[in-house]
Amino acid sequence: MERKTRWIAAGVAGVAVVAAAATPAPAATGVGDDNESPITGSALDKASAAALEETGGGRVTETEVGDEESYYEVEVTLDDGSQVDVQLDKSFTVVSSSADHEDTGKDDGADD
Repeated sequence: MERKTRWIAAGVAGVAVVAAAATPAPAATGVGDDNESPITGSALDKASAAALEETGGGRVTETEVGDEESYYEVEVTLDDGSQVDVQLDKSFTVVSSSADHEDTGKDDGADD
């Protein structure tokens, strides 16, 4: 009987390992690892409109609620490919905007 119990326990453990490995990871949402949440609903519409007015056009490519710099952050990609981060308060008033210089991980060929 003890041998049968060991086989059952081993089988249950094996199933648990396979199930854990097969569990899909959360889908990418365009947000970072520190629990950043995208703006949704009517707030997204208002934040997008304010950001696009600030930048004079472009397209919204990423949003975030609870940014470390402001209540909302909207990333706008301009027609020339450059990006601008627009910081907004809770009432969708622009508090700042700046060029987004994220490291792309590409080597520019310069020697250090």
